[in-house]
Amino acid sequence: MSSTRNPARTIPHGPGAPLPDRSDIARSDIAGVTSEGATWLASAGTYPRSTLALWEERPHAPVVLPCGSTFDVVNAPATFGRRMLDRLWDEGPGSGPVATYRGRMLLFAAPGTAQRLPSLLEWEDWGSRDAWDQEAAGHVGRCEAVPPLLCHGTGDAVTVPAPIADGTGPSAATRLESRWLVAPDTRHPWLPGPEIMLWAAVRAARAAASAAVRISIFPPADQDAKV
Repeated sequence: MSSTRNPARTIPHGPGAPLPDRSDIARSDIAGVTSEGATWLASAGTYPRSTLALWEERPHAPVVLPCGSTFDVVNAPATFGRRMLDRLWDEGPGSGPVATYRGRMLLFAAPGTAQRLPSLLEWEDWGSRDAWDQEAAGHVGRCEAVPPLLCHGTGDAVTVPAPIADGTGPSAATRLESRWLVAPDTRHPWLPGPEIMLWAAVRAARAAASAAVRISIFPPADQDAKV
């Protein structure tokens, strides 16, 4: 399965719309990048042929590539990033390539996302927070907010995992810090834009708040109580 979802589906599902098959994302959780995906990644750099030549010689080597032209990157804490990814696949249009690096989740997005997403988050106040509070079982208070997201765009660069994961050798732990969750497999992958990334962040925060509410309404039993 391609990590690229249907380009025509640029907005999340509406009520009653069919959800993506969970087996799709399972098949996307692969370690290797296809040759077409590697070509797309290399095109972000100033010297694509040199990057491809490096990967031919050292396919287990991560590289640093600039953002802003071929892709932007939304860099989220690992747990929250995984929630965003789940929302994108369970309820939305899917994701572009996704990687992990040193405990962070790197969600590849359309160029321009890094510039617009922070403004959208601020303008939306993280998705009508007051409405979340009313929905969250009995006016529990302010819901969990969207954590600070690092948005990498023009002028920034990110470490891109190697095309082929290498879990052997003395530096295996270091290599596993940088790996693909959804590996690029086409020369023209679909990439979510700022509105979709905003939607995913809002939904992820809502999911976290709902989980906290469910836990809070079942307080631990008083061990000193006599029955």
